Amino acid sequence: MARRSKQNVPETLRKQLLVLISDFEDKLRDGSIREQVLALVPANHLLRDLGSSLIKEQDCSSARDRILAYLLKYPGIVIHGDELMVVAGISEYARRIRELRVQFGWSLSSGTTLRQMIEQQEVTLEELQAVSLKALKTDVYALMSTEQDREAALRWNEANILRRSKVSTKDKILSYLRKNVGRSVTGEELRYLANDSKEWARRTRELRTEDGWPIVTKNSGRPELEVGTYLLEEDRQAEVHDRKIPDSVRVAVLERDHHACRNCHWSHAHKIANDPRNFLELHHIEHHANGGENTLNNLITLCNVCHDEVHRQNISREYLVDLLK
Repeated sequence: MARRSKQNVPETLRKQLLVLISDFEDKLRDGSIREQVLALVPANHLLRDLGSSLIKEQDCSSARDRILAYLLKYPGIVIHGDELMVVAGISEYARRIRELRVQFGWSLSSGTTLRQMIEQQEVTLEELQAVSLKALKTDVYALMSTEQDREAALRWNEANILRRSKVSTKDKILSYLRKNVGRSVTGEELRYLANDSKEWARRTRELRTEDGWPIVTKNSGRPELEVGTYLLEEDRQAEVHDRKIPDSVRVAVLERDHHACRNCHWSHAHKIANDPRNFLELHHIEHHANGGENTLNNLITLCNVCHDEVHRQNISREYLVDLLK
């Protein structure tokens, strides 16, 4: 059975470690290789004890608790796995990361997932305070939210079942998002769902930009979302002629309109229970089917209720043009 690290006063452990390292000089001169190795065993134990003793928070007796306490000190910052190994006091820290993510609902993303999201322009290096894409490797992690998601365990179970289905990666992702309409899911969940295939982020983006599903991220229309999450706003595809609005134009329109309906001024910040308004849409003032272009001057942000009113012809084109003046 693996030895568990023993927490103590860090300064006490440091002094004990210095004594062992000092005594090791004699072993290097006169000892056999085995004697040298055996002399280093207690030093290795002390080093792990020292690392795990750096976490001062109460109720951090387990490696998992120490890892979480450390990550909570640096939310949104890329942390190397070696750091987590030190504070955990064990070498099997990766399993504890998975437990925190899958069983306890902490939004922990690996460097691989974050790199793939950056490549699809869903996340930026600046948001992660990462130096480069090369730094985002499998053995680095970032805690994306300081709030625990207590529904995550159920979703991960759903993802595990869907992962084994004999359908395409894109269909798995869409099915999962439709099971969780209106709820944020993490990129880590979608990558797992896709059997860790690197194409998962591109397929998710295609569902929005080519297939017209209202999938949003922090950088594509919902700035209040956590970095690294996706949300399917409504279980409904856009009309065929509305599916080709480039993300750059979509974001520009939303920013111009302050992420609110230009008619009633509703925004996600004002969302309340039983309000039929629950998402924002872009409307072509000159209908796309009639030659209207995907341009800033021809698009306006409307909530789903006001958008329906436009298509019922209860709000005129002229009125929408006046709203943009």
